[in-house]
Amino acid sequence: MVISFNSIKGGVGKSTLAVNFAAWLVKEGHDVLLVDGDEQETSSDFTAYREQTRGDTGYTLVNMTGANLRKQVESMRSKYDHIVIDTGGRDTTSQRAALSVADVAMIPFAPRSFDLWTITKVIEVIDEIQSIRDKPLKAYTFLSRADIKSADNREVAQALATYPAIQYLPYPICNRKAFSNAAGVGLAVFETEQPDLKAVAEINALFNNVLHGHNTPATA
Repeated sequence: MVISFNSIKGGVGKSTLAVNFAAWLVKEGHDVLLVDGDEQETSSDFTAYREQTRGDTGYTLVNMTGANLRKQVESMRSKYDHIVIDTGGRDTTSQRAALSVADVAMIPFAPRSFDLWTITKVIEVIDEIQSIRDKPLKAYTFLSRADIKSADNREVAQALATYPAIQYLPYPICNRKAFSNAAGVGLAVFETEQPDLKAVAEINALFNNVLHGHNTPATA
């Protein structure tokens, strides 16, 4: 499966989730390729720290940007169990190439009004991509960097659920320090010496649903 993490607005935790998903898939016993399609190279920086911390990243990392990303990913699809693509936080050629080749698009939204304002642009991009694909793209939205307790979470979740072009997944990822603390040393949130069990539960719920369809509730 090819899973692309996409957003047309930065600061939603896209790269953090992409690298955590890659590490999570490795933990599940899969052979994984992580594609850094973001010019900021956040996933590449994470992987460099990961190699220093662990000695072995557990997955293969490649950098790909531009329209050629689609062709390169297609050529490597059969070599890995799963390919995770981290794209930039704006509408770029790399992001559209990733959407054109992915089986699943993961589109995080922070529970803020100015983040939700981008939903129309996101849907326009998804619709354009769907029109040129032979097989429909599974596009999912979910809350990322959500407040631990806030009415904003509920309001934005309800708004996201009203758009038929993208499926809302009710598995929010909260804005927990555990994610940034782990990423700063090249680790997934479940790999730290004393993992934040709530953060681990959240990613398990989201990732299991995407990969297996398991409806495992996260702990808020």
